[in-house]
Amino acid sequence: MEYLIGIILVVIGIIIYGLIARKKIYDEVDRLENWKMDIMNRKVTEELSKVKNLNLSGETHEKFETWRERWDSILTQELPNLEEDLFDVEEAADRYRFRKAKQKIQLVEKKLENTEMDIEKIFNELEQLLESEESSRQEVEQIEPVIKQLKKELIQNRHKYGKAYRGFDEEVNAIQQMLNDYQQLVEQGDYMEAKQLVHQLKISLEELQHRISAFPLLYKKCRQEVPTQLDEILAGMAEMKEEGFRLNHLGFEKEIHNHRETLAGCLTVMEQSSIDGVENSITEIEERIQEIYQLLEKEAIARNNIEKQYEPYQRVLEESEQILLATKEEVKELQRTYHFENEDVEKQQLLEKWMIKIKKQFLDFQKKLEDDTTSYTELQAKLEDCQKQLEELQGEHKDFSDRIRALRKDENEAKEKLVTMQQSLLDINRKLNKSNMPGIPEELAVELNQAHEELNKVFMTLEQQPLEMTKVNAALDDASAKISNVTEAASNTMDQAQLAEYVIQYGNRYRSQYPLIAARLSEAEREFRSYHYDTALEQATEAIQEIDPDVLSRLETQQNVLV
Repeated sequence: MEYLIGIILVVIGIIIYGLIARKKIYDEVDRLENWKMDIMNRKVTEELSKVKNLNLSGETHEKFETWRERWDSILTQELPNLEEDLFDVEEAADRYRFRKAKQKIQLVEKKLENTEMDIEKIFNELEQLLESEESSRQEVEQIEPVIKQLKKELIQNRHKYGKAYRGFDEEVNAIQQMLNDYQQLVEQGDYMEAKQLVHQLKISLEELQHRISAFPLLYKKCRQEVPTQLDEILAGMAEMKEEGFRLNHLGFEKEIHNHRETLAGCLTVMEQSSIDGVENSITEIEERIQEIYQLLEKEAIARNNIEKQYEPYQRVLEESEQILLATKEEVKELQRTYHFENEDVEKQQLLEKWMIKIKKQFLDFQKKLEDDTTSYTELQAKLEDCQKQLEELQGEHKDFSDRIRALRKDENEAKEKLVTMQQSLLDINRKLNKSNMPGIPEELAVELNQAHEELNKVFMTLEQQPLEMTKVNAALDDASAKISNVTEAASNTMDQAQLAEYVIQYGNRYRSQYPLIAARLSEAEREFRSYHYDTALEQATEAIQEIDPDVLSRLETQQNVLV
């Protein structure tokens, strides 16, 4: 029983699968049938009828017949045959031959795709043909008035074109003939070839239009304006030569001759109704003309500057030479009194050689000024270089002169410093003498003697011949340092002596009550009378601090208040 139920279920499954598969195939048949009907309803015939508005001859007629025959073949042969193929698909599905049905469906779908591609190709070629006809017609409508305008312009301005008129007229006629050829191709129905011809015609017309437009100005420049400018340059140069300017070395006459030959060649080219290279040649010549004018103007300005600057420079040069000689004599005189560094001597010699070099350069300038061959522009550059060299020499000489004159100034300043330090040392001695100290400690006395010796060294250095300021300044520095040290030492000694005296006097009040303190204060007094003020202060302070610990700070404060 179970086997029977299983068999029944399998049979039912197979039946259901068959029904579903057949339903899918029927759906595919319906889709392909609708696709076929959509193709049959395409408005291909209406689109092809647009060609009838054109000239049905030549290339257009051939294309039209090809498209029409292809569409007729699709309608009368290919699509009806597809109907039989779809019937075979349904028959195979009814017999549950699904594989065969699917193969047939793929075949029909491929045929429909090819048909679609053929129709798309027809539409594209048709659109291209119609677009070519329309675009060419519109371009020709724009070209025709341009050709008429060119003819009119040539006739009205014939004198502006010279011998080139005939060539331009022939080119315009050739373009007109191309336009006639276009009309003939259109009448023959060769619209694609006509479009190519219009493209070539448009390029040729634009190029011709540019040449006809640019020709008159270039022709006028080449024949009249530029040659006139060259003549004016030659005339101006002749006048400048009469006034004494040196221009032969510039070679402008030969260059102008070459420019004339270039212009003659340009005229020959233009007479053939061409402007190839003409515009560049004229532009280069015009730019060069401006450069020549600028060079001639520079020459005139240079001559004027030389005439203004020559005599003043010569006068300044002579004055500078005299000043340099005076400085040399001053150096000789100072060398008897002062010691000169090798660097200063070498500097003096360098300045002399520099002046000789500048005089030689100026002499060379004078020779070239008289030789009548060197341009004023070059001469001005040489004179400016001489002026620059002289200015630099004057600056270096001023620095050197200031430095050697500073020697006497340094000597006087050194003497003033020596007097000041001597006065400082006298002030120290006077303060020491006025103080209540019983005597001067040995260390301070030694420092005072050393300070006197340092001052004597400065004095002896100043008396030496020749005077070496380097040694003088070194001796001054040593003496100044020693004076500063002894001043500080003397001040500290007097402060300690005074404070020691205050402490001892303050401690006397404890002598009767404290015999030990009295003994120690007596010892401090002995040190004080022996000029050992620091030891006396230390011993007296230690003795009293046993009774009065703040005695030293209090007495120091009182002493500062008194000071």
